[in-house]
Amino acid sequence: MPALLWFRRDLRLHDLPPLLAAATADGEVLACYVLDPRLEASAGPRRLRYLYDALRALHDSLDGKLFVTRGRPEQRVPFLAKEIGASAVHVSADHTPFGRRRDHAVGAALDEIPLQASGSPYLVSPGRVTKQDGTAYKVFTPFYGAWREHGWRQPARSGPESARWLDPAEVSGAVNVPDAGGDLELPAGETAARKQWKTFVDNGLDGYADERSRPDLDATSRMSAHLKFGTIHPRTMVVDLGRSDGAQAYLRELAFRDFYAAVLNEWPRSVWRNWNPLFDGMKHDDGAEAQRRFEAWKAGRTGFPIVDAGMRQLAETGWMHNRVRMIVASFLVKDLHLPWQWGARWFLEQLIDGDMANNQHGWQWVAGTGTDAAPFFRVFNPTTQGAKFDPDGSYVRRWVPELDDDSYPAPIVDHAAERKEALRRYTDIT
Repeated sequence: MPALLWFRRDLRLHDLPPLLAAATADGEVLACYVLDPRLEASAGPRRLRYLYDALRALHDSLDGKLFVTRGRPEQRVPFLAKEIGASAVHVSADHTPFGRRRDHAVGAALDEIPLQASGSPYLVSPGRVTKQDGTAYKVFTPFYGAWREHGWRQPARSGPESARWLDPAEVSGAVNVPDAGGDLELPAGETAARKQWKTFVDNGLDGYADERSRPDLDATSRMSAHLKFGTIHPRTMVVDLGRSDGAQAYLRELAFRDFYAAVLNEWPRSVWRNWNPLFDGMKHDDGAEAQRRFEAWKAGRTGFPIVDAGMRQLAETGWMHNRVRMIVASFLVKDLHLPWQWGARWFLEQLIDGDMANNQHGWQWVAGTGTDAAPFFRVFNPTTQGAKFDPDGSYVRRWVPELDDDSYPAPIVDHAAERKEALRRYTDIT
């Protein structure tokens, strides 16, 4: 009987466990992707552009044998499975709250056809690294130690030749992959991901530990969008990591990715609510002035050069350096006294690599409302941060060329005064 391989956040053919699981069936495999209108509506144009480009790349890798359809997965997947007489539907596990609800609905609609999950987008799937009493870790450092001790599997030996692919022309309901328009700074798809990773390993990994916090340097891997869409698996990447300082610093970042996924898996309410409910009582600004300042932040017109540079980089490219993400997030929460959810939502609209676990808990790390030892009273000073991590101002000048002109706005707030106000509000709830 044939099997159905349903792609989601795994738009690749190498190191893909569900492909191997589907190929063990005594028959052909139909490769499919379901364009879910809910996800298309919630993704910004650049994230859609990456998705569509990656789907076209996957289609080409399969010599045209990728079936793309549109609709609610709980309707389209059972229809396809029954139309081809599938023995099972194979997927990579999705641990986000949305993904879990979707897969539960699909599994119920499939009735007697099993929905079988193999692997996940992570080195260690959420829920597997726990404390000795079986509970989830709340702090990264002990999680990291246990995570390293747990270890991970070698890459799965899969590829385009792993299955006999069913011709999608025999199945009804196909749609063409849309064209989102616009340009991406870096190309999408599995071939592009593997090429980008090799370039970083050859040219950037050795200096990563010392230079990764410098937005003025091309010192990061730029693999985040590829990891978001699964055009490469982190298992494929870690086999290239040795014992150098740069390699170990990079491994730690992959561990943070697994940690935040594990936190979201254990506490799904934290996707939009404070993981630490103490901060539910924090006072935030609202009204017309708060909205005006929020719009200035989004537009990169706050009068703080490093903040404005980051927000303009985000608006123009769909990406922002991680150090600058922390700076602009701190500014929104601590200087403008706005809810972290406002910033998190804007990031998800703009970022190509917008990942629910990383984004939401990265924001809560800065806001001090989430897990780990990130106290609210740590406030990033945008001026000193800029001087430290963009010492000659080249990053700022690239994105804020009018800095020395009369057209550049004056600071919209007094950082010293707003820092005191942020600490006063924190004291009120503790």
